[in-house]
Amino acid sequence: MRLKGRAALVTGSSRGLGKTIALGLAREGADVGINCSRQESLKDAEIICEQIRAMGVRSVAVAADVSSGRQATGLVERIADEFGSIDIVVNNAGVADDSLLVRMTDEQWARVLEVNLTGAFFCSRAAARRMTKQRWGRIINISSAAGLMGNIGQANYAAAKAGVVGLTKACARELAQWGVLVNALAPGFIEGGMTRQADEKVKSRWREIIPLGRLGSEDEVAQVVVFLASDAAAYITGQVISVDGGLST
Repeated sequence: MRLKGRAALVTGSSRGLGKTIALGLAREGADVGINCSRQESLKDAEIICEQIRAMGVRSVAVAADVSSGRQATGLVERIADEFGSIDIVVNNAGVADDSLLVRMTDEQWARVLEVNLTGAFFCSRAAARRMTKQRWGRIINISSAAGLMGNIGQANYAAAKAGVVGLTKACARELAQWGVLVNALAPGFIEGGMTRQADEKVKSRWREIIPLGRLGSEDEVAQVVVFLASDAAAYITGQVISVDGGLST
């Protein structure tokens, strides 16, 4: 129960990696806010809340589009008011809309940057206002191996995730004096989520370029998030931890 008494928010947590992270934080004793982008997804988010409450901690589901500054701020404030504080924010919400550079539309570029990068900024800004007053906090941003290495057909996604790295390092330097630690994870090819639609031939090619020879699991990413949120990581800030089986080496 490393996080007993802590209040957490995981954006984009009604399914996939965000859901796994939320459940991982709850198992360690944190109260967890579940976020989805649309009202229609609240039913799925509430099911996760029920699973979390069964662990003996509190949970609430909130629909908010983090690419809107007003909604992102309202989301953070709602969680803080519900739990009495906000100690951990995991900026996980993200979208992909792949296309080759010469075919990518303005809308494809803008939407991916708005959600993946601007959304992380909005939520971090709102959380920092609370965390600096309480002089304790953890902001954990989900970047990607694509943000470190680039990827064909993902100029928008790679740029957004690279931006998350810069955002992480700048915020870490700025907030350290108030005891707020800011770190990022850069997952590689992870089973589920955005890789779910890939066929087995594509996954086989991925395995060939990953030194460990396999895709990672969502739980392997979630365990690193839990570590960074805990007091065991009290001297770690401004870092980008690759969880990619050696892909970026």
